[in-house]
Amino acid sequence: MLRYYILAIFVLMADQVTKWAVSTYMDMEETIPLIPNVFHLTSHRNRGAAFGILQNQRVFFIVVTIIIVIGIIVYLRKVYREQKFLSFGLSFVLGGALGNFVDRAIKGEVVDMLDFRLIDYPIFNLADCFIVTGVAIIILHTFLEARIEKKRNSN
Repeated sequence: MLRYYILAIFVLMADQVTKWAVSTYMDMEETIPLIPNVFHLTSHRNRGAAFGILQNQRVFFIVVTIIIVIGIIVYLRKVYREQKFLSFGLSFVLGGALGNFVDRAIKGEVVDMLDFRLIDYPIFNLADCFIVTGVAIIILHTFLEARIEKKRNSN
């Protein structure tokens, strides 16, 4: 169980270090083209959720995140022995949620910096990457488990 919490803490720390570096070494809205017109590092702040929705709803996000974190911890405690792949995904979501939670609780806004320009997509951060990856793992796990269960029932 401890390894999943350590993974979540690693995710949280990686996220916070990148946000600190951007906040410390870049001016607001400064952009550094890493691959010009494709991928830039851009110092941006977001007071809402993904795609800029629900702006200035800090208390709402803090409460929802606390509920989600508690839910993940409770569920992780139930499944970590038998469901290692699922637990890995839950750890990613937990660490990412905590990363954005820290920003909202302390600063009232989330630091974003990953700016893909090939497509019209909002600027996001490392916590968001881990949350999306964790959710993808959870969905994949669900499909794989359903497939295994279907095979068991057909035999």
